[in-house]
Amino acid sequence: MLRRLPTALAAAFLFLAPTVSQANLAIYGQSFEGLVQADPAALANDGWLVFGNVFSPDHSVYYYGYGPFPAPNGGPGFCAIANGQGGPLQGAQQLVVYSDYNNGDHNNGNLIEANVFHEQTIGAADVGSTWTFSFDAKHGDLVSPSTALAFIKTLAPPTYAMTNFLTVDMTSIPTTWGLYWISIPITGSLVGQILQFGFANTTTHYVPSGVFYDNVNFRPDLATPVTPKTWGNLKALYR
Repeated sequence: MLRRLPTALAAAFLFLAPTVSQANLAIYGQSFEGLVQADPAALANDGWLVFGNVFSPDHSVYYYGYGPFPAPNGGPGFCAIANGQGGPLQGAQQLVVYSDYNNGDHNNGNLIEANVFHEQTIGAADVGSTWTFSFDAKHGDLVSPSTALAFIKTLAPPTYAMTNFLTVDMTSIPTTWGLYWISIPITGSLVGQILQFGFANTTTHYVPSGVFYDNVNFRPDLATPVTPKTWGNLKALYR
């Protein structure tokens, strides 16, 4: 059952409701090789969260949001650990992100936006650094009118107004693996704000929407990636 937020309250939660903590940004890396595919809590235990937003068919009206919830691993909603989709740099297991097909508003033609993400709090020590969210990705079973993107966003308590929304469009990426990234400079105005990085898709009528991801890194520039094997691709781009 969906935990719906009333429209007035949900407006403050649009594009994800954070859980506030006090800390500086921390390096994160995940190749998904060490997670147990059969464990339904594997992604949740690794810190992944999900949030759903529902819009009118023309995307002009926001109806409600639900979450955040610990990310599921498998089933018809949001995400799962997949296998057999990797190349030499992706290994045996990957993350696949898709719509929340548990939501019955698919039947009504409403747009279901499914978000799968990590979140952290920006601290004073982070000011002056630039952080990069990088990942490998390839097209899954997504078909039109489904869309997908990767994002970094920042949210300012107490209203959680969105102060940054940086994206990469993943809708039409190739069926072969590629490297993608988003960077954000940390300024003094962002101290105390919530930073989220992750993936989202929007679709309706149960249309397929899956995209595969792997070798996820969130780190300050010049730091060593936690999953360094991917960066051979990056070096190749500059030869």
